[in-house]
Amino acid sequence: MGRIFERISYLQLLTEHLAIPAPPIQVILGPRQVGKTTAILHYLKAWKGLSFYHTADQIAPPDAAWIETQWTEARRGIAPRGGGILVFDEIQKVPRWSEVVKKCFDEDRRNELSLHVVLLGSSSLLVQRGLTESLAGRFEIIPFPHWSFSECRDCFDISFDEYVFYGGYPGALQILLDSGHDVERWGAYVRDALIETVLNKDILLLTPVAKPALFRQVFSLACLHPAEVLSLNKMLGQLQEAGNATTILSYLKLLDAAMLLKPLERFSGNRIRQKISSPKLVLLNNALVNASFPQKFNEIKENDSRWGRLVENTVGAALVNNNAGKAVEIFYWRDRDHEIDFVLRQGEKVLGIEVKTGGRQTSKGRGPFLRKFPAHEVIMTCVGGGDIPAEALLSMSAEEIFQAVNR
Repeated sequence: MGRIFERISYLQLLTEHLAIPAPPIQVILGPRQVGKTTAILHYLKAWKGLSFYHTADQIAPPDAAWIETQWTEARRGIAPRGGGILVFDEIQKVPRWSEVVKKCFDEDRRNELSLHVVLLGSSSLLVQRGLTESLAGRFEIIPFPHWSFSECRDCFDISFDEYVFYGGYPGALQILLDSGHDVERWGAYVRDALIETVLNKDILLLTPVAKPALFRQVFSLACLHPAEVLSLNKMLGQLQEAGNATTILSYLKLLDAAMLLKPLERFSGNRIRQKISSPKLVLLNNALVNASFPQKFNEIKENDSRWGRLVENTVGAALVNNNAGKAVEIFYWRDRDHEIDFVLRQGEKVLGIEVKTGGRQTSKGRGPFLRKFPAHEVIMTCVGGGDIPAEALLSMSAEEIFQAVNR
């Protein structure tokens, strides 16, 4: 069932965007191996009109002239019919892609051609760089995030605990099931086909990184400390390579842009953003954590502290992934020994979220947080219970969470 599962619902936004006259370029952006290509190919099958699909994922990456050639062919194809959709997949692999896309798109607008353009990219670093450098004012982004728990449950029939341990990469989960839960094979796939591909091809090969060894150590350190608050100075003390706080922060931003982790800021109530001094490191897919430092499922499940961190990281990752592209900010809060695991802010609405896994279901941070921010609220989530059960929370947007709290 996993092989044929398509996340076509994420492309409903594409239909809405293309419904207006002369829509901007549509950019479908998400991490590797989450089903972007499968979804767009399914979408094109249902498209009522001419469609043209091209991928730059070739043995020898095409040059910029290839884009112009395919674009010209699409123009000729739509001439008798008057409209169509042109899709370029893995666009970031083409050198100077954004310059050619800008040239062709502007020509179409001047000539009033009705050719809808859709770009797909797995390396958000390269795609975002091209968008900001050449295509300002000409595009809309459609986020395509990591798989949610409900998607993995419905597609692969995995439990909440299995999702916490194995994460949500569909290809890795399919290998896990097909191999009879061969954890070593699952872990090797995640490390080789996902982690190494992103670190080497999407970041180190294409982005200036002064200290590659230090960069890798920063990622490994984050995997060792999921959902933990680490000061930049403390991180420096645990790294073998010499560096400074500014370098560490720049590497965290690279990993954020690559959709591997999110360094959360501390909530202060002040809308003026400050430099991150002690980020909370949330890995955006738990597969990254448990494949990097292989342990058996039962061993981690019996380690209350480690399992609690994994559950907390799962909730944090879901909050980030489910609100990609939305006007939602996600923080943590800490004041001395008091902490709120996550804080959601949407407009003027603010909500603290405490994640519990052990027997004690009380919160030391709730009282101090509400005394400091009395107009706000704190809820608790845990497996099978709390104000909102964790199983449900993992598939909810911020808007749905706020609605559930206010009922």
